[in-house]
Amino acid sequence: MYGKLHSACLHGIDGVVIQVEVDLANGLPQTAIIGLPDSSIRESVERVRAAIKNCGFTYPLKRVTINLAPANLRKVGSSFDLAIAVGILLTSEQWTFTDAGRMLIVGELALDGALRPVTGVLPMVEQAKKEGFTGVVLPLENAPEAALIGGIEVYGLQHLKELVQDGNDPNGAMGNLMADVSLSKLRYDKSSQSGGTQHESPQDTQLEDYTDVIGQQHIKRALTIAAAGMHNILLIGPPGTGKTMLMKRLPTILPPLADQEALTTTKIFSAAGKLKSSDGLMTKRPFRSPHHTISAGGLIGGGTIPKPGEVSLAHKGILFLDELPEFSRHVLEVLRQPLEDREVTISRARAVFTFPAHFMLACSMNPCPCGYYGSDHPHQRCTCSVTRIAQYRAKISGPLMDRIDLQVDVPRPREWPGSFTPISSQQMRDQVYAAQAIQLERYHRLPFCWNSELFGSFLRKHALLDKDSAELLQATIDTLGLSMRAYDRILKLARTIADLEASQEIHSRHVAEAIQYRQLDRQHIATEETSR
Repeated sequence: MYGKLHSACLHGIDGVVIQVEVDLANGLPQTAIIGLPDSSIRESVERVRAAIKNCGFTYPLKRVTINLAPANLRKVGSSFDLAIAVGILLTSEQWTFTDAGRMLIVGELALDGALRPVTGVLPMVEQAKKEGFTGVVLPLENAPEAALIGGIEVYGLQHLKELVQDGNDPNGAMGNLMADVSLSKLRYDKSSQSGGTQHESPQDTQLEDYTDVIGQQHIKRALTIAAAGMHNILLIGPPGTGKTMLMKRLPTILPPLADQEALTTTKIFSAAGKLKSSDGLMTKRPFRSPHHTISAGGLIGGGTIPKPGEVSLAHKGILFLDELPEFSRHVLEVLRQPLEDREVTISRARAVFTFPAHFMLACSMNPCPCGYYGSDHPHQRCTCSVTRIAQYRAKISGPLMDRIDLQVDVPRPREWPGSFTPISSQQMRDQVYAAQAIQLERYHRLPFCWNSELFGSFLRKHALLDKDSAELLQATIDTLGLSMRAYDRILKLARTIADLEASQEIHSRHVAEAIQYRQLDRQHIATEETSR
């Protein structure tokens, strides 16, 4: 006897539909799962056997062969339990399931037949919809996530026995009766969700605002520019000047995710097992702040079966590295390729995995190990030698620094509460939204939407300089010895500054402001000359 159902697993962050074939043959009672299963799938035999018996059905005393096709793709996870159990019950003629061929069946079984949620449901359901499946059967806890994909019916259940109509005898197979699978009562109602999108928390709406930051108006200007064009930014200054506080409020001025961006970002969190059923579709740009002890694999992703790392979890959002020189140099160097290609490729013996990694890099650091180099603090003086300062900053390589568009000094604030009206997140956000609208209109037929993504001929076309601006930039490049990558990034930054003024042309004042944000380049050159 032979039966076939469909389940799914993850390959990177993408779902793959898997055929679950069940064959019952005469012979010694044993069960074999083939098709490159991992240990969690091989263990599913015992979970399925116990679940079938504890639900009042009979596990066949035959030679049971379960094939997961395609056989050349390694399968990982416990998402096949439900499909295997249903396949055995159908093939042994204890159940009938008319629509089995059009359904995707996903879920992990407990020993008593209860269903447990699995990770990565969103990309699995998306792939099932692309391949023409009409519905998906899965654990009830995964139903809200699956319902984010429209155009496919979602059936959520809490127990294996719920698949059988109420009028069926659970021991029907013993009496030569076949139980009919009924899905009508299991259809998940999307309106039962508290909402289809991510909601703002009280912390986002009340506690974090740039009005809390005393002074630092020029830093807020730099952050506005960074947010308006999704440019990488580094804040450098002594302890207590508000670097971390400023960075953590950066999400409050960023525009929400577009529809396709939201779906991709939500898929990444789903594949990484970090999406809660109450989250819904992500609309806020992610903000990831890993500790400086993170490994290279944790940052870019990895493992025997690679999972997304922090750079992918920050996709279309912000990756914040606080105290940048405290990170391992090897860890920082792996950022170079994602910052250029906006994706991470991880090769393994059996497959190559590609994860999206298009993020804004936001960093902060002290100017020296003690933190007070160049500070005007009345009581604290720098105690670091020139050599020690050079060694401290050498942890950040030149190629990585080249990829940071804005490098801004953060001095001690000189304003005090009540002496001025601070700029709010709302005011900064209005400027960012206006600049984004200009970019969306300019690039609406191109495969990108931010000034930071300009390259090649597109950069020369949309960031064209007049004679005075070109001469100013060329003189700066010659004086500071900047690379051509830095040249291009200054052009992109000048384009964003012009957009904030709603200017079609890039003028010399825009280029001059963009150049002044290369603070660390100038200091790095001065430190090198002093150390020699």
